[in-house]
Parts: sequence; structure tokens; C-alpha cells
Amino acid sequence: MTVADLLGMPLLLLLLPIVAFLYASVGHGGASGYLALMSAFSFPMTYMKPTALVLNILVSSVSFYFYYREKNFKWNLFYPFALTSIPFSFVGGYLKIDAFYYKIILATVLVFAVLRLLGFFGKEKNTLKEINLPLALGFGALIGFLSGLLGIGGGIILSPVLLLFGWATMKQAAAVSALFILTNSISGLFGFVSQGGILPESSLVLIGVVFIGGTLGAYYGSTKFNTKSLRYVLSAVIGIAIVKLYTTA
Repeated sequence: MTVADLLGMPLLLLLLPIVAFLYASVGHGGASGYLALMSAFSFPMTYMKPTALVLNILVSSVSFYFYYREKNFKWNLFYPFALTSIPFSFVGGYLKIDAFYYKIILATVLVFAVLRLLGFFGKEKNTLKEINLPLALGFGALIGFLSGLLGIGGGIILSPVLLLFGWATMKQAAAVSALFILTNSISGLFGFVSQGGILPESSLVLIGVVFIGGTLGAYYGSTKFNTKSLRYVLSAVIGIAIVKLYTTA
């Protein structure tokens, strides 16, 4: 996949900043969305994972900045998950996975992402509860491993967990997820590089468009911007990728 190939995909370059905008608005890096798009455009697997991780690092950094600035970040909600997720993300990033299993696992995670975007679960509780440390450590390990293995940050799973168990508000979940995604993505990328993986140089072309979308999404998301309609569009795009992953596995 060359720079010329990427520049010849105007639809992809249009959709990427939209994906970044939507995910950043809820504190996410957008890796599951980037992977869905790259799959829909028939990108090779060797290109998808490292590219998604790099874009994730960029957007989650911007998201965390805006949500932290609004004083939504809670350290006590972050560290239990990070303690186990960071090492397990490295392990997942280090491992190589067969294309068939990669597509099946990724498609399953994307189903989870669509349900999250459409609001089928993970709604904010009226009364918050004290975080359960052993349970948080276990979730952190599982999410971290999947993050490194697939090239995602794990926020699409962590946010619903925080909300379902009543451990955080929507804004707190977004802030915690942003830093969680950032640390996992860095760890996963190190694991990928450690086993000889190489970041495609042409993927750097995507950084500019994703940065713009991510910055705008994080800004408006942290100030209660309504992105409901765009979420439906993004869900449809991811849905197409899910079908393609399952049918080509």
C-alpha cells in the first residue's frame, strides 16, 4: 500500500476524519473504526494493525487532553485496569495471529463497538459505586490482551464496563478510556515492533486527516456536542466491514 494508493482513495480520506471525530467525542482513539474502514477497502492485514495503533495513539492523546482539561479524569478509575492491561497488551502485540482468527475476533469486537455506538448498553447510572479491584484487574488483562492482538486501544470495551457496573459517569468513562487507549496502544505497538513488525511509511499520510477529525471531536465531545446522527452513519460503515470480515474469513 503506497502513498499513491492512499491518495487514490478519496472516500477513505473523507471517512477517516469522521471516524476520528466520532470516537474522539466519547474519549476513544477510533482503532476499531479505522480497522473497519481498512478492511472495507481491502487493506492487507500487515498494514492494518500497526497503522490503527499509531492513529489510535494520536487521537487518544488529543481526547485525553480535552477531557482532562475539563477535570473529568479520575486516577482511581484508571490505574486498576492499566496495571494489567499494559503488560497484556504488549503480549498481544507481540503475538502473531492467523488471518482467519484475526478476522473473526475483530468482527466480534466490532459488533460490540456498534452496539456501544448505538447505545444498547453502557448507559450512565444514577448512583455510582466503588470500583471492584479484583474485577477491574481481570477486565484490564483481558481488554489489554485483545487490544495488542487486534491493534485497538480497548476503550470501546472499557467504557461500557465502567458504565454497566456504575463505576463512572459518561464523562469520567471517556477521560479514563482515553488514557487507557493511549497506554495500551503504545504498549501494543512496542510488542508489534519487538517481534519484527514494521510500520508502513505510507500510513503517515493518514495522520493529518485523522488529527483534524480527532481534535474537533474531542473538543466538541468534551463540551456536550450531540453526534447522534453521525454515530448511525459510522455504525453502518462498521456494519459493512463486519459482514465483509465474516464472509471473507
